[in-house]
Amino acid sequence: MSADLQEKSNADGTSQELLEQPVLGFRRLSNQLLAVIVTIGSLGFILTCLSSYLGRDLLPIGKPSVLLFVPQGLVMGLYGLAGVLLASYLWAMLAVDLGAGSNRFDKAAGLVTISRRGYFRQISAEFPLKDVKAVKVEVRDGFNPLRRVSLRVKGRRDISLTRVGQPLPLAQLEQAGAELARFLDVNLEGL
Repeated sequence: MSADLQEKSNADGTSQELLEQPVLGFRRLSNQLLAVIVTIGSLGFILTCLSSYLGRDLLPIGKPSVLLFVPQGLVMGLYGLAGVLLASYLWAMLAVDLGAGSNRFDKAAGLVTISRRGYFRQISAEFPLKDVKAVKVEVRDGFNPLRRVSLRVKGRRDISLTRVGQPLPLAQLEQAGAELARFLDVNLEGL
């Protein structure tokens, strides 16, 4: 989670008033590679099905034309269809870049704005900066690891600020939490 500090000068000319943190969405290299692999695999299954049905090898490897269409070719076609549906979903998610957005902390306006891209619309939450009680860093290792920075806000549940997916390195997580707590002038919890 990288943070970009933008400085604006006050009457005294020394205060930082705006912190904006971009949040990476679905459009990551690992998801792009997964979409490519699923697409290639599903096309392979469909070509195997068609080779079995037509009796001609449409693939450069193997001999799919010797497979019986019922049941082997038909099952390959069903696997191919399932793969095409999954690949279509992955490519749609990549096109939308689901989950991308930003965390914006504006001291001048006294507002926190959290925005993310949803399936069909932009999701945004805005609340007063004075309602932020603390910055919370959560670390849980094991089978389902959790490493996130969240805001403790008066009258609301904790609001997660980190991306979904791969856990952030511990040093980067601690640095992001400490930087945000220092900027907002609130306590850092969880370490």
